[in-house]
Amino acid sequence: MDTSVFTDFTMTIAGRAVAGDTSYEVLDPADETVAARAPVCSPEQLDQAVAAARAALPGWSATPLEERRKLVLAVADAVEAQLEPLKRLLTREQGKPLDDAAAEILGFGYWLRGTASLSLPETVNEDSAERLSVTRRVPLGVVGAIVPWNYPLGNAGFKLAPALLAGNTVVWKPSPFTPLVTLKVGELLREVLPPGVLNVVSGGAELGPWMTAHPGIDMISYTGSTRTGRQVMAGAAPTLTRVTLELGGNDAAIVLPDVDVPAVAEKLFWGAFANSGQVCLSIKRLYVHREVHQPLLRALAAYAATVRVGRGTEAGVRLGPVQNRPQYERVLDLLQDSHTRGHRFAAGGRPGEGPGYFVGPTLVDDPPESSRIVQEEQFGPVLPVLSFDDIEDAVTRANASEYGLGASVWSSDPEAALAVGRRLRAGTVWINEVQHLTPLVTFAGHKQSGLGSESGTEGLLEYTAPQTVTLRRTAPAAAA
Repeated sequence: MDTSVFTDFTMTIAGRAVAGDTSYEVLDPADETVAARAPVCSPEQLDQAVAAARAALPGWSATPLEERRKLVLAVADAVEAQLEPLKRLLTREQGKPLDDAAAEILGFGYWLRGTASLSLPETVNEDSAERLSVTRRVPLGVVGAIVPWNYPLGNAGFKLAPALLAGNTVVWKPSPFTPLVTLKVGELLREVLPPGVLNVVSGGAELGPWMTAHPGIDMISYTGSTRTGRQVMAGAAPTLTRVTLELGGNDAAIVLPDVDVPAVAEKLFWGAFANSGQVCLSIKRLYVHREVHQPLLRALAAYAATVRVGRGTEAGVRLGPVQNRPQYERVLDLLQDSHTRGHRFAAGGRPGEGPGYFVGPTLVDDPPESSRIVQEEQFGPVLPVLSFDDIEDAVTRANASEYGLGASVWSSDPEAALAVGRRLRAGTVWINEVQHLTPLVTFAGHKQSGLGSESGTEGLLEYTAPQTVTLRRTAPAAAA
């Protein structure tokens, strides 16, 4: 793979390149070789990044909204101009196929452009001869953006676009597993944004807690596991730092008996297995009416057999590896548990041979509701396909999870599916599709799937605080 255009990696602090005192190896998940070395941010360098963001805050927040809008669009342009080398770098560190890497980079630009079209509302509470009262939205300050490894650039767009548009400055931290594209984008944007407006730091597991507890950071926007989200919330509590948390999901899909099986099988497959199942909104529990359970299971297995798994740079590959060893071992542990308990497999069920963190698309046939493969979020290419006889039972089982991120309902009768969907306890419910998101529509998790919102006007407002300004127009009446 030719990544020679991107070799050295530095952090970005106050618009300048900053090397770490030490570095660490970033592995290619397709063969476990070293893709590159990334800098390790020290506590002192994090202080410098936060100080740079705070120093840039007055000027950036005072920049007119229209100018900030133009610069957010310029960020999208600068990243897309480097699509070819960036997609190769992303595939090398994350593992996804090149086409999917390109789609993620273009999605970053799409998200920035869509968010840049939004405006901050201003409410006139009173406009009388006596006074003018207006409530407006002001930036929170310095935002710490903590991004996961499944979509290192795509998820960043959800945070950077509203944070910058609203007038905040940012310290951006990628996952230790996928820092390379983030570091390179930080370098590209040194020529686009004023110094200190966007700072990029990288490092190990200790860097996130340093950020959440840092007194100079006003808001943490975190995407990742629910377990770590609780730690983020606890770390931010002593300083009352604002948090938005987009956390885990165990999304249910309910398939009604009237579906056209051949028509929905491929859609359901990609709803579950896109990015090798490493999507927060993947279908992770598939509830299928017994009348169509076995036909649909066979159709899914037949389609799975046509999907090539391998290194993301190879022609025809549709699914890459699990991104990192800890997650790979977690997926294998869930598979072993299913084997031990005698669950039936309609496809897959074993790791790939040779180096790399490969697991082929796996279908588990009607495991018990209480089994780990149903109750726990897999975040990998494994899907339990469960049967039901009664829609009340399906809704109850779908809602029983501690998570409530997304859900979907599939039927040839959209109105019947909509009636079922409205009973599901999830932040986003799709009918006859899944994972359709836009920067103009609010996305939020229920229950243990998160706090706050992303995208749309509500997501933009998460990066602001309301401020009411009241002007007294007439002098107070004199005391009698």
